Amino acid sequence: MTRTRVLVLRGAIAVTLLTSGVIHADLYLHGYRVVPVVGPAFLLQASLLVALAVLIAIGGPQWLHAVAGVVVVGSLVAFGLSRTVGMFGFVEHGWQPAPQAAVSVVAEVLAAALCAVALTRNRVTPLPIR
Repeated sequence: MTRTRVLVLRGAIAVTLLTSGVIHADLYLHGYRVVPVVGPAFLLQASLLVALAVLIAIGGPQWLHAVAGVVVVGSLVAFGLSRTVGMFGFVEHGWQPAPQAAVSVVAEVLAAALCAVALTRNRVTPLPIR
C-alpha cells in the first residue's frame, strides 16, 4: 500500500472514530449522564474513541487499529442489546435519539471495516503450492 493510501486510510479511520466519539460525548452531556452504568459507559466510550482517533491519525502503532475495531464492534453490540433485551435495565427503541443513533451506527460500521482493511493491508499473500 502506498504512503498516500496509508495516510488516507488512517485519516478515514480517525474521522469515523471521532464522529462516534463526539456523538457519545454529546449524548452523555445531554441526558445520558443521569442513566446509571450506561451514562458513565457513554463517557468512557467517547474518551476512548477520541483518544484512538488522535493516536491513529498521528501514526500510532498498527495494534491500535485492532483496539479501535474491538471498541466499535463492542459499541455496535451494545447498541443492538439496548434495542432488544436492554442493558443494565436501560432500553431504547428504534433509531432514537435521532439522528445521533443512525450516524453513530454508520460511523462505527465504517470504522470496523476500515480497521479490518488496515489490519490486513500488510499481509503477505502465500505462494500457491505446485
